[in-house]
Amino acid sequence: MTASAPTRITLPRPDDWHVHLRDGAMLQAVLPETARDFGRAIIMPNLVPPVVTTADAVAYRDRILAALPQGADFAPLMTLYLTETTDPDDLAAGFASGLIQAVKLYPAGATTNSASGVRDFDKVRPVLERMAEIGLTLCVHGEVTDSDIDIFDREAVFIDRVLDPIRKATPGLRVTMEHVTTKNAVDYVRANDDDLAASITTHHLMINRNHLLVGGIKPHYYCLPVAKREEHRLALVEAATSGDKRFFLGTDSAPHTDPNKLSECGCAGVFSATNTMACLAHVFEAEGALDKLAGFASENGPAHYKLPVNQATITLEKRTDPAPFPAQIQTGEGPVTLFNPGYPLMWRVV
Repeated sequence: MTASAPTRITLPRPDDWHVHLRDGAMLQAVLPETARDFGRAIIMPNLVPPVVTTADAVAYRDRILAALPQGADFAPLMTLYLTETTDPDDLAAGFASGLIQAVKLYPAGATTNSASGVRDFDKVRPVLERMAEIGLTLCVHGEVTDSDIDIFDREAVFIDRVLDPIRKATPGLRVTMEHVTTKNAVDYVRANDDDLAASITTHHLMINRNHLLVGGIKPHYYCLPVAKREEHRLALVEAATSGDKRFFLGTDSAPHTDPNKLSECGCAGVFSATNTMACLAHVFEAEGALDKLAGFASENGPAHYKLPVNQATITLEKRTDPAPFPAQIQTGEGPVTLFNPGYPLMWRVV
């Protein structure tokens, strides 16, 4: 007789290694959803205008801290938006101060608010070399934007055309491949050294491109990178639940109001901060890997970023009634729909 699966698990307070908090009224509404379960988060810098200097990051961090609910145990980890005019001395000073944890590479035009991103990678080579020298991590949105490349192939082509050449030209550069969506990316991480790791989102573990497109377009499943074939989702699930320390959670929780998601040209982004831990418990339980959840959500990310694991803990409990997650959260800019995996979630943080 096999032992029954646990219905209650405790793990170190998790971290989110990729989240969009936006600004202003949206920040006020979505920040509590992240701060409720997560101890720290890598904060994306693609505001309008973007966070490109250490001074910008200081100002944004202060706005985040001011918006935190009273008594919240949460630390924002700030990033800079890499541009072709980024000052290596400025980012080095920000890193030395402890403020800047990573620099974000957006190929120009790859995703929301990425127009200021990199077009000519030779122009950022001095910055990348400085980052390798001081040990500052490069977070990569891994998609090419060439018009002749199919949207479902953009990640695989990026690895071959952009990422691998950058890493070969810049030995020692620490890289996080963010929100990976393909078996190609999983295989690339596993074929390389420990300076390379990857974050995986909640939704890419749960949906494939059929969920997005079959039976009608589902705008709230539309994100970039776009969900891929089922074989790729299965590769992500295997990587996340394997115990391999090079894979960890980065939700890419990205709130947009419903009018912006449901418009003629809807925004890319899935908002999952509120129910991510319940979703992950469901995925890991289905794989018989609840014992690996702490590694993926709480331990592997800190190891990659050379930070300690959080001392505080959270407990997840599986009940017989579905967890009461809201369909939407209300913000000062309008309603934001929460990621819905399409079935009830029985796990909840207690």
